[in-house]
Amino acid sequence: MIRPALIAMLMPGVALAAPEFQAVTYYCDRGVQVPATYVNTPEGSLVVLMVDGRQITLLGEQAASGARYGWPSDGSTYVWWTKGQEATLYWKTPEGENPIATCLGDG
Repeated sequence: MIRPALIAMLMPGVALAAPEFQAVTYYCDRGVQVPATYVNTPEGSLVVLMVDGRQITLLGEQAASGARYGWPSDGSTYVWWTKGQEATLYWKTPEGENPIATCLGDG
């Protein structure tokens, strides 16, 4: 299925709002640094993280408090949950979510 935002991008003369970017470095347990880039658009948000030398992209999800990012999958994946300057990285499996690291942002 093609998303409406993609269709709008392909139509001549249609202006889309420019995405907003915010880069934050998080300092986590055991001296680990996690660089994060947040991308916000009217259509939604995402975060790009560097975890264990790999680039991870997670999509914005509903959260009761703060901002939560994950990947829409029934399998195992990361979850990034932020509130203020604090963030927690989780490993999500069908059985539940296990915290990997607790972090504090520089921004």
